[in-house]
Amino acid sequence: MSKSSPKAAAKAKSSVKNSARQASDVEEAMVAKPGTRLAAILYDGMLILALLFLVGTVLTVIGTLLTMETGTQSQEARSLPTWYQNVVMTPSFILTLVGFYGLFWRRGGQTLGMQTWRLKTVNNSGHLLTWGQSFKRILAASLMPLIFGLIGSVIGGSRAILLTSTFLGFVFNYVFCLFNSRGLAVQDILSNTITLKMPKTENEGLWRVIRNRKANK
Repeated sequence: MSKSSPKAAAKAKSSVKNSARQASDVEEAMVAKPGTRLAAILYDGMLILALLFLVGTVLTVIGTLLTMETGTQSQEARSLPTWYQNVVMTPSFILTLVGFYGLFWRRGGQTLGMQTWRLKTVNNSGHLLTWGQSFKRILAASLMPLIFGLIGSVIGGSRAILLTSTFLGFVFNYVFCLFNSRGLAVQDILSNTITLKMPKTENEGLWRVIRNRKANK
């Protein structure tokens, strides 16, 4: 008994230290900062552009075969009919965008870019978004770019002004975080959802288990 007591005491002391270390390492989820959100969007943007390019290429080929006569001379080249661009291509691009975010948000609340920066989008109850909530959030994120774009078209009307004003509306969504007391973006408030910065410990579960096993040996 006397020999095992020091070992038991040392083991208990080691366990207490490990528990204290784990407690000190625990981080709480917090509202994501605008800079981190934009960085995740930049990551996702490259994948989204690739998807839109693929969808556009496929629809252009289909539209050319169905609505236009093929020619062999460069002067015979024509644009796709306006009705095809508005009725087929534009809705397809919107569905691609909704499908991209909707699938990721419904499965785990994170897109690929969001996983890199440990971001997660949930509703105000802390649950993953439904398809309806995902669509509502995308519409909410598009509201300010649309308003700024309309203002730009009234002021100038040129393509450059329209694109610049639309981009400013997009940036406004995240600049708004700096003035909101909770750090929420425009789309967070309008869609009753929130993007969180998740604790680093949740992404290091495997390594934490390995370290704890080594420490307990």
